[in-house]
Amino acid sequence: MSLYRLVVLGDGGVGKTALTIQTYDPTIEDSYRKQVVIDDHPCILEVLDTAGQEEYTARLRDQWIRDGEGFLLVYSTTARSTFDRVEKFKEQITRVKDTDRVPLMLVGNKCDKDLEREVSREEGYHMAKRIKADFVETSAKTCLNVEK
Repeated sequence: MSLYRLVVLGDGGVGKTALTIQTYDPTIEDSYRKQVVIDDHPCILEVLDTAGQEEYTARLRDQWIRDGEGFLLVYSTTARSTFDRVEKFKEQITRVKDTDRVPLMLVGNKCDKDLEREVSREEGYHMAKRIKADFVETSAKTCLNVEK
């Protein structure tokens, strides 16, 4: 069975861990494996949940990116600053991988918090097109689109 490494990147507080697995609390990084079906083939997806704290990620992010085969770029729909940093993560992936042809999904988390929303769905969609990523809005709290 094939193994694929998926790296979850984003600023602290955007909900990376809540999306990855809702029952543990990693310190710097943690990973878990899940059996999934991709293109009608069963495989193992190893998900690396990265910490958002800059003091750790500045040193470790390049290694996580080198090891990754696909990437979730997560921002909070309730914090524009996290959305604004998405392109920096994409640039770092392109630099480390030496290509911009990597599987990417842009994830706007916390979409259940309509009254606190700072980033529209349309802005997320347009950012995804610009960085050549798939796009989904999720809510780790209500489990909306978490399996996608």
